[in-house]
Amino acid sequence: MTYQEKVREKMQALQKKDAPLLLAIESSCDETSAAVIRKREIRSLVIASQVETHALYGGVVPEIASRKHIERINQVIEEALKEANTTLDEIDAIGVTYGPGLVGALLVGLSEAKAISFAKDIPLVGVHHIEGHISANYIEHPDLEPPFACLVVSGGHTHLVVVKDYGKYEILGRTRDDAAGEAFDKVARAIGLGYPGGPKIDKLAKEGNPLAISFPKAKVADAPYDFSFSGLKSAVLNYLNGCKMKNQPIVEADVAASFQKAVVDVLVEHSMWAIDEYGFDKFAIAGGVASNSALRMAMEEACRKKDIKFYHPSPIFCTDNAAMIGVAGYYEYLAGTRSGLDLNAVPNLKLGER
Repeated sequence: MTYQEKVREKMQALQKKDAPLLLAIESSCDETSAAVIRKREIRSLVIASQVETHALYGGVVPEIASRKHIERINQVIEEALKEANTTLDEIDAIGVTYGPGLVGALLVGLSEAKAISFAKDIPLVGVHHIEGHISANYIEHPDLEPPFACLVVSGGHTHLVVVKDYGKYEILGRTRDDAAGEAFDKVARAIGLGYPGGPKIDKLAKEGNPLAISFPKAKVADAPYDFSFSGLKSAVLNYLNGCKMKNQPIVEADVAASFQKAVVDVLVEHSMWAIDEYGFDKFAIAGGVASNSALRMAMEEACRKKDIKFYHPSPIFCTDNAAMIGVAGYYEYLAGTRSGLDLNAVPNLKLGER
């Protein structure tokens, strides 16, 4: 019996089950993660973070990230299976991130998933990383069902999206240059906070005055829902350089608070415009920056004023993790998505592409 025949036989057996038990693998950047999922229920979740390693270099070093994934991938999967009290023989499908992300990092998780799929005759489901972030909202909110609007904000992406159905998306707006999380990291580095910048700016901003410095809020004339953060980043750098040239004191907390307010104001403003125009009654945020306390508070207040249900994942599900990949993979599996052993990493994979 060929590999494809064995997988087809396995899939026919799965159709008799209520819900598949899915092993999920995530390795798109600097977290090696595995999870065991049934529907939206997390049976286990293991995350091996590389933050401390990359902090020494002021940001993620792709080559080091790939090597660390190789070191940890087997251990992380074994831990996840043990924590879920299951084995590979009981796994019905494997969901794995294949893009976007760092190509070397993606290939580690992808190669592992394909090896297990081949060795154990388990169907393979390729999962889009950003769809995973959006799906993180399903984990803790059983009432959340499409359609709804979602703001995805991370180190590499800033998207305002309509979730039309599971796995079906319409992009209303995106960043034209820097992602919001990227701007956080660069500004944090400029004021001497180091990496990772997002959490450090969030913490320091609580001690500062958000109205101390007026930083610009960019608007894209021909695309009202698009974002631009490179000008804001440059304005912060110019302010810091100007203070140094004039020998004026720099209050880092005020810089952090004022910069953060400028980012949050734009994100909230664009999101509320979309809610008004399209008439959404549910709104969610996702991605690493979705754990920012100022953004969560501002978005929650804005949604409350419009009587909109607001959803956000817990901070652990905002970071890269395999649980969100598992939930996204579950819905891809139900939709009939099956990937072959020729599935490859796509570092610049666009949302909605397959």
